[in-house]
Amino acid sequence: MPTTLTDLTKLIATGEGLHLEFKRKVPSPARFSKEVVALANTQGGRLLIGVDDDGTPVGVRDAEETEYTLHEALSTCCVPLPRFATEQVPVTRRRTIIVVKVPPSTRRPHFVQDADGSRTAYVRVEDMSVEASKEAVRLMRFEQNERDVQFEFGEKELLLMRYLEAYSRITVLEFSRLANIPRKRASQTLVLLAKAKILQLHADPKQDYFTRSFAA
Repeated sequence: MPTTLTDLTKLIATGEGLHLEFKRKVPSPARFSKEVVALANTQGGRLLIGVDDDGTPVGVRDAEETEYTLHEALSTCCVPLPRFATEQVPVTRRRTIIVVKVPPSTRRPHFVQDADGSRTAYVRVEDMSVEASKEAVRLMRFEQNERDVQFEFGEKELLLMRYLEAYSRITVLEFSRLANIPRKRASQTLVLLAKAKILQLHADPKQDYFTRSFAA
C-alpha cells in the first residue's frame, strides 16, 4: 500500500534509529550512498529525503529531479548496487518527501567506491552509519558461502570461552593478547566462530566486539 502523510508523520515521530535516517536534501553522492549501503548491509530500513534532523518534514521542491539525483548517486558509487525503491509523499502542494526503502541485502557486503577506486563498506549502528570493520566485511562474505564451517576447537578456543564466561565480551586485540597470537589470526578465529554461530559480532563505533551467541 502507498505510504500516506499520516503514515509518514507517525514514522518520523519515532526518530532516527537503526532502520531510519533523515536527510533535508540529497547530500553528496558518496554521503548518500553511505547511508543506503549501511542500511543494506545491516537490517534494511528507510531513508527520508526532505526531513530535517530534528524531524521537521520540510519536503523537497523538485521531487523528480531529486529522484534522478539519488538514482545517479547510487548507480555511480555503490558496488554492488543494493536493491532499493523510492516513493513520493506530498507534504504540501509544492513540497514532497522522498521515501527510499532499502531491504536487508542478500548480496552483502556492499561498498561505496570513491573517485580513486577505493571501496569502503558501512553498517548501521543505532542511528549512525559507520565504517564496517574488517571482521564485519569478512563475516558478510562468509555468509554468502553456504558450506559448513570446519575448525579444530583447541586450547586457544577454550581459553577464549573461559574469558567470555568471565567478561562476556572480547575484541580482536584482546583475544590476540590473551592467546598470544598475531592480530590477523585472532581475527580469523573469531570470524570463523561467528560464522559457526558460536560467537556473535557486534558493530560498535569505537571497536567491534564478540560475545557468545544465543544460538550456541
